[in-house]
Amino acid sequence: MALPQLIPSHSSSSSLTHQPSIGPNAVSPYLLNPNFKPFFNSSSLFQSRRFHRLSSLRCFASSFPEKRHPYPPQSDESVQLPLFPLPLVLFPGAVLPLQIFEFRYRIMMHTLLHTDLRFGVIYSDPVGGTSDVGCVGDIFKHERLVDDRFFLICKGQERFRVTNIVRKKPYLVAEVNWLEDRPSSDEDLEGIADEVESCMKDVIRLSNRLNGKPVKEAQDLRRNLFPTPFSFFVGSTFEGAPKEQQALLELEDTAARLRREKGTLRNTLNYLSAASAVKDVFPSS
Repeated sequence: MALPQLIPSHSSSSSLTHQPSIGPNAVSPYLLNPNFKPFFNSSSLFQSRRFHRLSSLRCFASSFPEKRHPYPPQSDESVQLPLFPLPLVLFPGAVLPLQIFEFRYRIMMHTLLHTDLRFGVIYSDPVGGTSDVGCVGDIFKHERLVDDRFFLICKGQERFRVTNIVRKKPYLVAEVNWLEDRPSSDEDLEGIADEVESCMKDVIRLSNRLNGKPVKEAQDLRRNLFPTPFSFFVGSTFEGAPKEQQALLELEDTAARLRREKGTLRNTLNYLSAASAVKDVFPSS
């Protein structure tokens, strides 16, 4: 059987121009969790290692003093932030392991480990270029190797929009403004979030069935998350569709983000239902 397809519900400049396949685990209960860890192929900047287990990476809390913002940043606050262009999208709350080996980014790591341990992750691809909306990665564990490479684990924090490039060498530094969702006029955000969770459970159930896994009812996927962080969590599970993820990250309305995710999940569910029906008729396919 073909792998399930993630079918975005909208078409825009940030939407997918094709239907990217997602791996069989992309909609499994293992990936649908706040510790979702995206992996990607080698690039000129970074190489992510597919660890057998996260605990197999011997990471240590930084021994350097941490100079973090004492209060959450204001949306109109402008700060300078070093940037990591990567072929992936980081969402607030998502966990991202990275290996840093290029010389200029080793320099950046030495600087970060003595300052506030924060950098900006922005999505970049050869065709569409680099996006101007990204997410702060906050380093909470790292390991420096003997050859001066770094393993690090970071967690997504605030979103930002690039307003000005301060410098390009030895690495990108930009002036950014913080990005927050506007107050929603929709009074039933909880109801929409519950509908999205229900769709996710159905996708997991059908995906497991198609892949010959035990069909079990997915448990509580929201885990008491409020609608906004839940919408980011849902977006982080859309592995294999970075342009759709970027479109979700850029939205500044929680209700709009949840509705778009619901549409994508329903389209994917329709595809899985059709594939399941074909499998019932042609079990050897």
